[in-house]
Amino acid sequence: MTVTGPDFLALQVRDLDVAASFYETALGLERAPFSPPGAVVFATATIPFAVREPLPGVDLDQISPRPGSGVALWLKCDSAPDLHARLVEAGVTVVAEPAPGPFGVTFTFLDPDGYAVTVHDA
Repeated sequence: MTVTGPDFLALQVRDLDVAASFYETALGLERAPFSPPGAVVFATATIPFAVREPLPGVDLDQISPRPGSGVALWLKCDSAPDLHARLVEAGVTVVAEPAPGPFGVTFTFLDPDGYAVTVHDA
């Protein structure tokens, strides 16, 4: 048996409606036709991405300094500079400004739960 790679990615969030709305409106993701109870799955490529209620025993407020520390979440977009401008206009916290990198222009922002998300456009 061999692991072939990531197949699904989900972030545990404090408020499912707030998180789902953020990823829909700020990033333009579209909901997949089916989401299991307690989660909102988006129709992303190459693997599905979701926000979900925390699993039993997970208290996101007790995680320091913020959820996902040590995990690098990268999302691809058509134009990182355009998305950056849209997020700044919406008041989203940007923790790394757009800069050229090995995967095109990249920048990092914080989602409503404090997850650091890096976006690239190449």
